[in-house]
Amino acid sequence: MNESLKILSGSAHPTLSKAIAENLNMELCAAELTTFPDGETFVQIHENIRGGDIFIIQPTCPPTNQNLMELLIMVDAVRRASAARITAVLPFFGYARQDRKDRPRVPITAKLVANLLVAAGVNRVLTMDLHAGQIQGFFDIPVDHLYAAPVLMKAIRERGLEDLVVVSPDVGGIKMTHAFAKALKAPMAIVAKNRVSAEEVEAHSVIGDVAGKNVLLVDDLTETAGTLTAAADLLLKHGAKKIYAGVSHAVLGEKGHSRITKSPIVELLATNSVPQATGDKVTALDIAPLLAQAIARIHGNESVTSLFDTRG
Repeated sequence: MNESLKILSGSAHPTLSKAIAENLNMELCAAELTTFPDGETFVQIHENIRGGDIFIIQPTCPPTNQNLMELLIMVDAVRRASAARITAVLPFFGYARQDRKDRPRVPITAKLVANLLVAAGVNRVLTMDLHAGQIQGFFDIPVDHLYAAPVLMKAIRERGLEDLVVVSPDVGGIKMTHAFAKALKAPMAIVAKNRVSAEEVEAHSVIGDVAGKNVLLVDDLTETAGTLTAAADLLLKHGAKKIYAGVSHAVLGEKGHSRITKSPIVELLATNSVPQATGDKVTALDIAPLLAQAIARIHGNESVTSLFDTRG
């Protein structure tokens, strides 16, 4: 690997950063990240990175504001150290759900975050499964948008489930569900839901046949697991057998973990894009090799398109 390539890790997910570096047969760039007593973040790079191709790995998962600010400060430190190119690697892009004005006098925070990254000095963004794909258009710099589907599909194929139906837990996930169903050569179904609040969901009907079938619920993100578990309860009432769930980002808090544990979901398959993807019934799938390949190809000015292959 070219010596100009450097991998820097923020404090959000050092385990993933280390795994990415190992996949590239590299060491992480030496850096110091500390927090002053008043909560301010301090960053110092302990290597010469002048003219370097720098990749900063930092998912903006909880604590979201802290991790985002730390990323911006790291970018500024790298820019002022005369790096030739700075790529922000965000396996999980926080604030992605605030991508439009859905009521009066609210911000479009995803666009604000894009502006902040560019203003700090980011030249390129590498991310995975944005909540809304059009967020790529919020950036005036190149965005490489990876997909977790190949990793998730490989895991579900390994489980050898017969009579599989791929189910969207809400109407908004139909496109993603259709892609999974097509690749897995399985029929699809949809759960219609009503969101009561940010943490409470009511699932009230199923469109499609799930009776006597094994089910794979697919979604891009789960946090409180309300949508997934409400859908699983309803699918069980409609005669589904084993219920699995597959998500790109399991940003699970205490309530989410509790709901998954108590639900009829046999296993939640999620990538390790965030450190919160752990716990009872949760299987974290390693995306370090995928991100490492993408970094190597970006560094070598090669295409990343072949990394999207979902064929078994």
